[in-house]
Amino acid sequence: MTKSIVNCKLRDEKRSCPICQSRGEGNLGDHIRKLHGEESYKSAVLAAKEGGLSDPEIGEIFNINFKQLERIITAAYGINISTLGKTKKISSWEPKDYESETTTVWSFRQRGCWATHDGRYRGNWSPYIPRNVILKYSQPGDTVLDYFVGGGTTAVEAKLLGRRCIGLDINAAAIELTKGNLHFDLVRPPDDYQIYEPIIKVGDARNLEGVEDNTIDLICAHPPYAGIISYSSKIDGDLSSLSYDAFIDEMHQVAEESYRVLTPGGKCAILIGDSRNKKHVVPIGFRTINAFLDAKFKLKELVIKRQHNCKTTGFWYSNSIKHNFLLLAHEYLAIFEKPRRQAQNSDNSNKTANLMVSQCRQHLRVERVPELETTSVWILPEKEFEEKLNKNVICRYSEDGEYWQVLIKYGEGKSEALDLDGKTSLLFMKSPSLGKAERKDALRSYEDEVYRFVRNNINRVKTGGFLVVQTRDVRIGGCVEAVAKRLIDILRSKNLWLKEIVVLTSDGVQKKLEKSGEDLDIVHQYLLIFEVLN
Repeated sequence: MTKSIVNCKLRDEKRSCPICQSRGEGNLGDHIRKLHGEESYKSAVLAAKEGGLSDPEIGEIFNINFKQLERIITAAYGINISTLGKTKKISSWEPKDYESETTTVWSFRQRGCWATHDGRYRGNWSPYIPRNVILKYSQPGDTVLDYFVGGGTTAVEAKLLGRRCIGLDINAAAIELTKGNLHFDLVRPPDDYQIYEPIIKVGDARNLEGVEDNTIDLICAHPPYAGIISYSSKIDGDLSSLSYDAFIDEMHQVAEESYRVLTPGGKCAILIGDSRNKKHVVPIGFRTINAFLDAKFKLKELVIKRQHNCKTTGFWYSNSIKHNFLLLAHEYLAIFEKPRRQAQNSDNSNKTANLMVSQCRQHLRVERVPELETTSVWILPEKEFEEKLNKNVICRYSEDGEYWQVLIKYGEGKSEALDLDGKTSLLFMKSPSLGKAERKDALRSYEDEVYRFVRNNINRVKTGGFLVVQTRDVRIGGCVEAVAKRLIDILRSKNLWLKEIVVLTSDGVQKKLEKSGEDLDIVHQYLLIFEVLN
């Protein structure tokens, strides 16, 4: 049964069976299963995929969903790849008009297809990410480690950029795919840097056996997301097959090993995203960051990586409004640093930040409901930022536009007493001066005040109502204080269910900025949206 015969028959409007030529009634997939068995059915699906039929075509013809198709491909090939039997022709060796990222919001509309890069390996990251990280945090000849090497994106970039590389993966089939993607000769001018062939082998990120202490200059890795995409079939130790909690437990071991092998001052870049359960976000990203902080890393940068494959119109828009959920459209690129020496706490524990808390009842009146944001990244007009933000929050999460607003500000003054009566469907907390915090003790005071206020007043929010906290990350002493992550940690309770993590930025900061120094400009904020339970 050749691919051409299979696809000729499958594209026939009457869709005759590629095995027995029958034009039986009903679905072709059900016909093959019933008359020829499960193995013949899987072979026909693979033949259709190898012959170039699209995933939607295969789904409709064989009565199969995307997850089922992925499982068949992964079981047959040992890896989860989107295109079978295809060899890429190299058309260029580097991205055109490349510029390094200078802010904390990274957005690549084109995935990147220079050298041997392609998107066959499901869920692999854009080569723009390791290119930015490698160029920013390593020098030619340094050693880069990727212990979730997958299809080899990091290894290819390391080779192109004159870095030594060790690429590991628990899946032997992924190792073979990576070796194939590294099979190219790169000719450079004599005055350019040396090219090193990466060392690629089967290995386990939780046990970096054979990698000595303090020998890696940079770690660049994109872990699986706790079962969102399955990357192998029945391989013991594959983190993509684990539950959320089990995944985080294993990432603690990955973090410990990462700390061991990195040189002091070395960086570790981890791209990780969130998931959903029962229309509520599961903060895998922030929990993974906690695992690395627990291993004594410092958080050098927290970058937001935008995704551009989220549909926001038509069917998706109406369902986002109807069922009140946002499409996940961002991932977190955390850049950790192994300290060169034990950090000294320079904060004076006797200092306290002067915080003012004010609250009032508000009502938003709009003639018509505005076009609402439907993904987890809101890029709002710079001049109308707060207005557009408020309309989106209030129209989505309040009853009839009424809400209570709470402001927490630094400065001299006295907090106002809460004198609001009754209950509200939306408690909206803002901290407009948080970005001015210059000491850790000021941030801790802010976090304590948010916790205290929520603990004392959450019973004034109706069951099924929402608590929304607008906040931001702050850089102190050359490292990022992940305030949003910390608030989620301290507000976790049986009364609050995390609904959304929204990233906010303005259209005025999407342009490349001229910047000196190593630190990225923090140009994003967050909305932490909690549903209030009984």
